Amino acid sequence: MITIQNSKFKIQNLILGKESVTRVLLVVLLITLAVLGMSLSLGDYPVLPVDIVKAVLSLPTLDPESPFVVITLRLPRVLISWLVGVGLAVSGAILQGLTRNPLADPGIVGVNAGAAFAAVTLIVLFPTVPTMYLPFAAFGGAFAMACLIYLLGGTGEKSPLRLVLVGVALAAIMGAFTTLMLTFGQINDVSRALVWLAGSVAGKSWEQVWQLLPWIVIFVPLALLLARELDTLQLGDAIAKGLGSRVTWQRSKLLLVSVALAGSSVAIAGTIGFVGLMAPHVARRLVGSIHQNLLPVAALIGGLLVAAADFLGRTMFSPTELPCGLLTAALGAPYFIYLMYQKRRR
Repeated sequence: MITIQNSKFKIQNLILGKESVTRVLLVVLLITLAVLGMSLSLGDYPVLPVDIVKAVLSLPTLDPESPFVVITLRLPRVLISWLVGVGLAVSGAILQGLTRNPLADPGIVGVNAGAAFAAVTLIVLFPTVPTMYLPFAAFGGAFAMACLIYLLGGTGEKSPLRLVLVGVALAAIMGAFTTLMLTFGQINDVSRALVWLAGSVAGKSWEQVWQLLPWIVIFVPLALLLARELDTLQLGDAIAKGLGSRVTWQRSKLLLVSVALAGSSVAIAGTIGFVGLMAPHVARRLVGSIHQNLLPVAALIGGLLVAAADFLGRTMFSPTELPCGLLTAALGAPYFIYLMYQKRRR
């Protein structure tokens, strides 16, 4: 009888947990839709909400200029900012789970630096190469950097901080090589690369949306499918092997997914930092550490962060625009210092 009651209690808690996650997802989704709506409506050329809906549905609008402003200028930018945030957040959550290190982030541990170096090399040395190949170059650079970090820093099991320090050192080296590449490039190509490095979605078109969308559509669901394996790996290699997990194979798959999401996001929007650090932490406070709950919430929070940063950067100091990467860094750097302080106290 006691066993049955305990089982019923556990099932009830599990159901309540799922309901709680659903509520959080709905709240974050509603806030995201509100931010996206404001981003489509507000700016140098305000658009009425009814015209936004009509433009999206290809219906006649009250203002004949609204379809061009919404569909051609703003909607691709809004979608890219949200997709980039989703990709970086899921990538950061996977890295934090793999390394068992709350300070891990694609930007902090150097994965973004590898992607940036490869992308800048393509932009500066091969300017005639179509931009559709940029995500593949960034993915290659990010993957090479991730492998090098794991080779030198290990899995982080004995010293989680070691992997972060190795990543920071390698990121500095890659940053130096990137600067060297910019020094010897043509002025037009360098200008394009510098705008890209600032982390901005300004001027993006539907071409970039279609380039990024397949990476998000493929690898985010794959990350959700691998969430259970990520929870198992957090128990430690010995316990994971005892539970029948093929540790090396599972870790390799998760690392590939994380690098693919970070590399493709960096390739399209540049180096937008700290999103992969902040979004998983906020999600963890809201729904706990089980990755089946954590990953979808972190994805939505990441998309909200970048979309909100782009909206504020575009409207706060109009007509001057601030790159969204600047705003995420202004928010994320103090948060990173706070996490370091909390980790030191423990």
